[in-house]
Amino acid sequence: MKKNLLIISAALAGLFVTTSASAAEEVVTWSCSESKQFKTSSTGSTEKVRLTWDAQTYDLDRQTSLPGSLRYKNMNSGHDLVVLGNKAMLFNIKAGVRLADFCQTPEMKAGKMPHLFAGTEPFVAN
Repeated sequence: MKKNLLIISAALAGLFVTTSASAAEEVVTWSCSESKQFKTSSTGSTEKVRLTWDAQTYDLDRQTSLPGSLRYKNMNSGHDLVVLGNKAMLFNIKAGVRLADFCQTPEMKAGKMPHLFAGTEPFVAN
């Protein structure tokens, strides 16, 4: 009986930790022109972003970018997310195509800065 109770307690504790980690992950939907959309998620760090595009998920790393912008890339897949103050664009640099243009989060549509700028300053030129 004690052994079963211990196993159940451990399982519940593991479930709680997993749920807490998932709850901390912010998922944001971006709406783009031509009725396209994608999702980004992060766990609070601005150095990596997880992109969900066309039912596939890609981890993108922050890159040096022009002043006032953020850029995230996955060199293996070719996905390149460029975020400006009022819009974002998604490219596939391997294929040489723009996948989505004039993408905005609900906050951006309300005139606020993109969530990826939260807690960080965009890269500036040296």
